[in-house]
Amino acid sequence: MQPHKPSTIVKPTLDTLFHIDYSWWERSEEDLRQYLLTHLPPERRDQFTAHETSERIDYIDPETAEVRQLDALESAIQDAARQPDFINPQTSLIDSVFRVFLANGNRPCTPRELAEITGRSAETILKTIGSLRVYKGLRPYIHS
Repeated sequence: MQPHKPSTIVKPTLDTLFHIDYSWWERSEEDLRQYLLTHLPPERRDQFTAHETSERIDYIDPETAEVRQLDALESAIQDAARQPDFINPQTSLIDSVFRVFLANGNRPCTPRELAEITGRSAETILKTIGSLRVYKGLRPYIHS
């Protein structure tokens, strides 16, 4: 009889940190670029659907003054994230949570923090992104 190994899966709580796990996207059959395009206003989206650009530009985070290299699509998303309706009640829960992470540079947040930003229930957020099913790479943040 083999000894029972403890589970490495811990049930998330309202205080568990979540983020976008980009490695999930690499393993997924979903197309991250196409999904990112859906977060742009239609008039900006049209600029990117015709051609793929890899031009990099310096982006200065308005809150932290941190300078990062972004491609044109990432820069357009940061511009869209500064609009007051980027996160709104008409946006699905998953898209709203994803947009929080797009807007904040993927800084891990708890369901409580996500609820404050999205206007959604922390419990509903936890039930959705804290389940075994992974939606759009939204997963618990594992400290390294």
